[in-house]
Amino acid sequence: MAQIFYPSTNTLARVSIFGAIFLLAALAWVVLAVNRSPYVTEAGVVRRQPVPFSHKHHVSGIGIDCRYCHTSVEEAAVAGIPPTKTCMNCHTQIWAESPMLEPVRTSLRTDTSLTWVRVHDLPDFVYFDHSIHVQKGIGCVTCHGRVDEMPMMWRQQSLLMEWCLECHREPERFVRPRAFVFSMDWKPSEDQLTLGRKLVQEYHIAKRTSCSVCHR
Repeated sequence: MAQIFYPSTNTLARVSIFGAIFLLAALAWVVLAVNRSPYVTEAGVVRRQPVPFSHKHHVSGIGIDCRYCHTSVEEAAVAGIPPTKTCMNCHTQIWAESPMLEPVRTSLRTDTSLTWVRVHDLPDFVYFDHSIHVQKGIGCVTCHGRVDEMPMMWRQQSLLMEWCLECHREPERFVRPRAFVFSMDWKPSEDQLTLGRKLVQEYHIAKRTSCSVCHR
């Protein structure tokens, strides 16, 4: 019987198979890279707000503590968004006629809340409690970054599950004394791991990686 395919066809078949494998691997790498990119995670992306509120000015410039605005962060699951009255405690006296703050004045006058765009917005199937993280010595900076250096707020971290698990698996890398949870520029006076291991024992921190901890 006459040969149907030339011997070179074998080489072509091998090249095609290996080429398909490399192509699938490259495609998988691209998908993973895109999934971790700011295009998907929105890390580093400034969100447009109804009023251009500057954390840099309020925190670093005039020294307002996080808890003045986020009043429930130590005792509730959510940090809380300040009511308009909190803003007007100062702005009835300072920049009271600024055009930029007209939405704030209108909000107070009409008793209508400003619609802020959430920067750190977890999926609905994820449960996160601010208070327990604060009580266990996780600083604001760990998740939110140096907000005292942000003229406009952006998401510092990806908020992907793998990022959360970094801390849940090795809390000693991130925990700090409770007294410095709200400090933006705190640095450990000793090696972080050495200090962290002490605080993990003192604060009774468990390495919680069970699905039910966050997915309820």
